[in-house]
Amino acid sequence: MMLQEDAKPTTKRSRNRTVSLDVHSQYRTSMRSRGSTRSPKGTGPSDARISEILSPIPRRHLLQTSESPTWLQVGLHSEADFQARCISPASATSSVGSVYPYSSSARRRLAPSALQQLDLTPGGSQTGSSASTRRGQEDSQNDPGAGRRWVRWMHKQGMKAWVVPLGIATSGWVKWCIGLGDYSGYNIPPIFGDYEAQRHWMELTIHLPPRQWYTYDLQYWGLDYPPLTAYISWLCGKVGALIDPSWFAFEESRGIETYNSKLFMRSTVVALDMLVYVPALYAFTRVWHRSRSSRTQHVSLLILLFQPALLLIDFGHFQYNSVMLGLTLLAVDSFAVGLDLVGAVCFVLSLAFKQMALYYAPTIGSYLLGKCIFLGPVEGTRLFVRLAVVTLSSFIILFAPFLPPLAPISTFLTALSRIFPFSRGIFEDKVANFWCFTNVTLVKWKPLFLGKEGRLIKASAALTIAGFLPAVFGLLWGAYKTRLRSRSRESEARTVSFETTAPIPSPMLPLLLYALLTTSMSFFLFSFQVHEKTILLPLLPLTLLLSGATAGDEVYSWGVLGNVVGVFSMWPLLKRDGLGVQYIATLLLWCRLVGYNPFRLRFDSLVGLLSTVVNIAMLLLHVLELVVTPPNRYPDLFPVLNVLISTPVFGFIWLWSIKRGIEVGWALGGLPGSGTDRGLKDHDDRIPAEGLGPVKSVRREHGGRAVSLGHASGLALTGTSGYRDPRRRAIDRFRGSSVGIDE
Repeated sequence: MMLQEDAKPTTKRSRNRTVSLDVHSQYRTSMRSRGSTRSPKGTGPSDARISEILSPIPRRHLLQTSESPTWLQVGLHSEADFQARCISPASATSSVGSVYPYSSSARRRLAPSALQQLDLTPGGSQTGSSASTRRGQEDSQNDPGAGRRWVRWMHKQGMKAWVVPLGIATSGWVKWCIGLGDYSGYNIPPIFGDYEAQRHWMELTIHLPPRQWYTYDLQYWGLDYPPLTAYISWLCGKVGALIDPSWFAFEESRGIETYNSKLFMRSTVVALDMLVYVPALYAFTRVWHRSRSSRTQHVSLLILLFQPALLLIDFGHFQYNSVMLGLTLLAVDSFAVGLDLVGAVCFVLSLAFKQMALYYAPTIGSYLLGKCIFLGPVEGTRLFVRLAVVTLSSFIILFAPFLPPLAPISTFLTALSRIFPFSRGIFEDKVANFWCFTNVTLVKWKPLFLGKEGRLIKASAALTIAGFLPAVFGLLWGAYKTRLRSRSRESEARTVSFETTAPIPSPMLPLLLYALLTTSMSFFLFSFQVHEKTILLPLLPLTLLLSGATAGDEVYSWGVLGNVVGVFSMWPLLKRDGLGVQYIATLLLWCRLVGYNPFRLRFDSLVGLLSTVVNIAMLLLHVLELVVTPPNRYPDLFPVLNVLISTPVFGFIWLWSIKRGIEVGWALGGLPGSGTDRGLKDHDDRIPAEGLGPVKSVRREHGGRAVSLGHASGLALTGTSGYRDPRRRAIDRFRGSSVGIDE
């Protein structure tokens, strides 16, 4: 902001109607005069020279601040200082002050989107941890990544509109290139692999009635996915049979691996990915990062499009996980814009496509229940009834062919037993989770519970629930703390009805992605019957958080480490499929896009040290596999070492997600027993009716712990809940008090 004075020696000069910020000694250093040492308010001949005031630029509040005076630094400045700046005193110490002025680690804790923007206060106190983090950021900023550089170049060349089409087209080309390699079960009779399973389900669904889908020839890839998978298989089988009926000839096409049939099967994966997953990613960058620049949105889209784990499993190994993940992401996008009923339907479709979507169910259910609590007893009950009706109706419609009167109830029960196969054991192969890790290092679980699988299932369920309970509790408690308490506020919540065009999301929305990460990682680590490929579910929210993070901060560091180790944990599976070249190429491509150098040593933080140790261990293990043959006594030596390297990283990410959830939940709604849960009066009653006065314990009723003092002062001036421009409020206030403005 720059104020210039007219060079006229008059006693009464016209000035720009801008509030002077030299009311505090801290800002007097920002005021300087070109060629003159006199104050800009002075008069006389020397005022003929042009003077200017360089004032801090007010920063909008990315997260509502606490009601604690220490948090806001209220006691450090006078009321006149706040009147002069008309922004929250949280940034009074710096023009880019953080809303966490006293916490060095908390400056990098808020995500996604604007909540992820790193706040480093140059004028504030810096601890060794924050300084090391800043050094890590500076190092990372030296290499912003190929994706960010390309997006910046496209924007500077005036080709911003081509970034999204070119990014999607390039990702599609990469997917086709990955598909040129082998796949699961290639040329391995008689059972083959996942590719043959998907093709067989297309063959089965187009030749048999629905009541036989879950009972026919279970020994040869019997259908064990929910009905939506069967319906999509039926559709793809019908289209393929029109092209070439021999691809899906009943019981005669088993193991078919002709070039044209493989081309068709690969094309179905790409087509469904483009129809479901890619639009969901684009919607996420537009909805969750809407407060960010278009350049940041484009970079986020590139990071998500080229996630290596999903590329290798869906387009290399061969599966349709992108459909399930895309439907879940559409639900998350719907929640972000307040379309809770649409989001509920999308998540039901995700569950009906693949039962692994249950990894997200505790978080989704808690978020929706918390939204009902937030809206209050009247509107919350209405929303709860609508959600229950929509969810139950969606399930009934999807399972209708397996329910009476279309089929006996035994058909439905058989389908459930196929969808949830508890008889298969606690884990398969060597999976980087708690059970396999402890089975190698501590106790042999299968022999110990031989004939007592029921107890093992209960133990697994108990550990899983304990693992995701912090996320569920955080969502529900935050909704309770920020719930609407007055009739006037509850009437505003009626925007969630069908007649409205402006629904409102839950105030706990910033906590949703962390909760999804916590629950999905808890299921992966502790649940029953886990595959290597299920790491894709925790990687989705982790990558979503990473997409809006600043290079070098905590979210970025954990995000890239989790993705790299996630791909590494699937190496034994990818190696069997002959996808070694694709494994190396996609991993290095993605690291280059995000600006992450896995070969650089990092000792500036815990995650940096962990990344260095893990990267060295992964590299050494790959080298050992090339030069050393495992002994006959230990044929699974290298997969076991893979588990020992990967599992601790996933455990740390799970603990980190709980920690971040507690931090963000506390910032939004407070912790049990904190001062924010005292008193249930509306925040309007706590704001003085006339004058500014000291604003204390300003409670936020729309999704945070406290409103900013700038907003509170606006309410005090206008007597309404409407928003007024901070500068206009300042001008009006200074007109009335004749401070800082000359008429």
